[in-house]
Amino acid sequence: MANVVEISALSEPPGQSGVGVVAPFDFALDRELWRWAPDDISLYLTRLPFVPVPVTVDMASALSDGENVRRATRDLLAPEPLVVGYACASGSFVDGAEGERRLHTSILDAGAPAAVTTSGALIRALEALGVRRIAVVTPYVDSVTERLLGYLGEFGVETVNSVGLGLLNHIWKVTYSEVVQAVRDADRPEAEAVFISCTNVLTYDIIAPLERTLGKPVLAANQVTMWGALNAIGRRAVANDQWLLEATDRTAA
Repeated sequence: MANVVEISALSEPPGQSGVGVVAPFDFALDRELWRWAPDDISLYLTRLPFVPVPVTVDMASALSDGENVRRATRDLLAPEPLVVGYACASGSFVDGAEGERRLHTSILDAGAPAAVTTSGALIRALEALGVRRIAVVTPYVDSVTERLLGYLGEFGVETVNSVGLGLLNHIWKVTYSEVVQAVRDADRPEAEAVFISCTNVLTYDIIAPLERTLGKPVLAANQVTMWGALNAIGRRAVANDQWLLEATDRTAA
């Protein structure tokens, strides 16, 4: 009997709710998104079709194709997610505020019960923090970074400084140390927060330490995407000492 494991007939597996995620074809950081998810939240990820171009405005525009986003959303609906998030910063800001609204509508038109995009969630996060002046870090070439600054400007958000790494591919290979240095280079005293763009950039472990060092919020693409998606279904993202999460906790209280 020593090898017998007794399992109570009354025990039940924990319930699960789903969050659908539409990601670019080259997204390499699935585990990064999972780190913000509570234990009873499952992520259902799918990827947009491959586009044989480098990370330029052309790629961002291709990733924002409404029909592809609708098709990807429909592919996610079988397990009944409560919300579908479009997890791509450049694809959701490349065509400005109107382009972001079209993406949001495409997800809802495909049948999602609620929708979030990375760039839409960024604006909501800045509003939640009361931030109007930011510094920006991107992995992009200048033409893509300029689209982000234009998008922010449409919402009255001033970019006081920006640093772009000029990468055309393999963005997911950027190291924490490279991101930290770029944030330090971009930050200015007049910036009320710093935003790190691109969902293919790792940031989970460095957000809180950077905030302690800079004394201001540090937002990141994956963070705001998960924060926005979970907020849409009344849930809190999982992280310690991240300014955005703690500030919204205080507001909710």
